[in-house]
Amino acid sequence: MTYSLTTPLYYVNDRPHLGSTYTTIACDALARFQRLEGETVLFVTGVDEHGQKIQRTAAEQGIEPREHCDRITARYLEAWRQWGISNDRFVRTTEPRHRPLVQAFFQRCEAAGDIRSGRQTGWYCVGCEEFKDEPAEAKEPCCPLHQKPLEWRDEENLFFCLSHFQERIEALINQPGFIAPASRRKEIQNFVAGGLRDFSISRVNVAWGLPVPGHEGHTFYVWFDALLGYLTALLDDGGDVDLNRLGAAGWPADVQVIGKDILRFHAVYWPAMLMSAGLPVPKRVFGHGFLTREGQKMGKSLGNVLDPDVLLERCGADAVRWYLLRDIQFGDDGDFQQQRFTDLVNNDLANTIGNLLNRTASMARKWFNDAVPPIESTAFAGHALQADAEQTIEKVRQAMPELHFQQACEAILSLAIQANGYLNEQAPWSQMKQPGNEASVARDLYAVLECCRLVGLLLQPLVPDLSQRILDQLGEAPVASTWKERLIWGKLSAGSPLPQPQPVMARLELDAPL
Repeated sequence: MTYSLTTPLYYVNDRPHLGSTYTTIACDALARFQRLEGETVLFVTGVDEHGQKIQRTAAEQGIEPREHCDRITARYLEAWRQWGISNDRFVRTTEPRHRPLVQAFFQRCEAAGDIRSGRQTGWYCVGCEEFKDEPAEAKEPCCPLHQKPLEWRDEENLFFCLSHFQERIEALINQPGFIAPASRRKEIQNFVAGGLRDFSISRVNVAWGLPVPGHEGHTFYVWFDALLGYLTALLDDGGDVDLNRLGAAGWPADVQVIGKDILRFHAVYWPAMLMSAGLPVPKRVFGHGFLTREGQKMGKSLGNVLDPDVLLERCGADAVRWYLLRDIQFGDDGDFQQQRFTDLVNNDLANTIGNLLNRTASMARKWFNDAVPPIESTAFAGHALQADAEQTIEKVRQAMPELHFQQACEAILSLAIQANGYLNEQAPWSQMKQPGNEASVARDLYAVLECCRLVGLLLQPLVPDLSQRILDQLGEAPVASTWKERLIWGKLSAGSPLPQPQPVMARLELDAPL
């Protein structure tokens, strides 16, 4: 079985921002975890490249839409490379293989009787690529999200008969776990309870889009086109672009992670489209919150946008990943606070985890021939730290599949804090001054180093680079595939050489705003 997960397909009107980076980092952590658990993972991300907004943006720059898309998509590819994102597939909706899939999918919906022609009138936001519920008599209505005037549209469109799926969508969204977190479900339930309305899936006079087969002059509405990109990505395996192969290619997705602003499209429109085409719906749709900065919404007009490139250059991927996954409950809105960011990184990673490893390894090297202390396995069984370590492993393995990254981070940090406390209580530096304490000191140092090893392993999906530095410091080999056989108390090799200790995490010193 394949475990498949997707980020949104990011719209290429602009380069990657912190929100898209946040989503992708979270999905990367989940993908890495599932691989470590032994799953065959298919992690999909990509870009949405069609629509009137792209067409206009390119025109404003005096370039063709294709050139604009190529430029922005290159930025996404480079960004995910620099952030160490471990995606398996990257899809572009302008790729040639996407067109036949969209057209085949549409023909299935049309054959099912779920496509009709009609007139679409109303106020339209190009930025949102959707009609707004403004009354026809409204004077100069404005999009609340983009703060730009809406445009009046009156044109012949093709419609997807969403109204046909009222009962089936109601049953779906009421299923526990389909919409996550649970706090997001009520919003969708209220929307569906108002009655599902057919929605336009084509546009006229929009050249930058895929043509609708059998309907000259129509191109697919960008959302109909973009959602199908998830399927195109799964079929990018060298085989035919054939909807009948999706089951073997990893569909339905185990989880689709998106921002809360597009939850309706993914939890209502998308499942109905799949039902019409005779395909299974995703197992779970997870809508996460928005990021603010110092209590304010980020925006160019306010001059407070956090540039992910700047964050990466000045702070490093480990620091940013840790803060975003550790400080914000994934699914809720989060606020990026620079002082808290530096405090958490320095206190958690540099001081608590880094210092624990450094000082314990230094003592072991000093007193036990530059090596992990030699102990007998029988003498080590039932150590005071063992239960804490095993509980931590269980907590992390329970939290990660549910996208409870904050809980996983806190559990790992708690183990390091407990190991630090134990080391201070036992005070091996004092015990070694008294003859005959070598065996008990060896046992305690081994236990603390074993906690460090497990901390390093458990950090792997969350902050992979830091994880590897910790394991390197312990003379441990990288995890080649799964971690199950190594997540067992007492696997640190007694007597193995310890490298000269080096700081595994530098302190953040930010003397200016990011």
